[in-house]
Amino acid sequence: MKFYVPKTPKFVPWLFPKRIWAFSRNNPSVYLTFDDGPIPEITPWVLDVLKQHGAKATFFCIGDNVRKYPEIFNRIKEGGHTVGNHTFNHLRGTTTELKVYLENVSAFDKEAGQQTVLFRPPYGRITQKQAKALQQKGYQLVMWDVLAYDWDAKVSEETCLQNVLNNIQAGSIVVFHDSLKASKNMKFALPRVLEFIKSKGWKCEVISPRSY
Repeated sequence: MKFYVPKTPKFVPWLFPKRIWAFSRNNPSVYLTFDDGPIPEITPWVLDVLKQHGAKATFFCIGDNVRKYPEIFNRIKEGGHTVGNHTFNHLRGTTTELKVYLENVSAFDKEAGQQTVLFRPPYGRITQKQAKALQQKGYQLVMWDVLAYDWDAKVSEETCLQNVLNNIQAGSIVVFHDSLKASKNMKFALPRVLEFIKSKGWKCEVISPRSY
């Protein structure tokens, strides 16, 4: 039986305090994030659902997808959402040399036409040297405290939903994926999560440098 950790253990933020794991529990806001897009099969649907619920989110995009689908990338920004850097080629930091990794991060910014400031390492895997180098360049590393596990085909739709509902709190950063492999679970869970958030009286806010 596979072991899941939908809620980030408390000791992890303690080990890496310079990374963003969650926000104040005293404010009635939550922060939905979507990794790996934009793609035409999923991202427009996500944007439509968010709009229906008056929700804002943060999209950690892959640079090569931005290159292929600039109109969807622009729609994310025009919808009042925030975009973040997820590298150009979805690189795993722990298996990539520092120089190559930093060049790939910069390639995203060149494609996006801006330094995005917000950065999330693909797979959540990044070395200390890479993290320090990015922070010295002004990037803010945004992690999470709730994982939906929507990408895992072995996780059922209901389990994906409960991964979020059982762990989300005011201030939580929640990870979904606007990707093909996550689409079945995410399409089931997202509308229900948004209804739950509304029932709690919370707002879905974007993550931005002003959040810190």
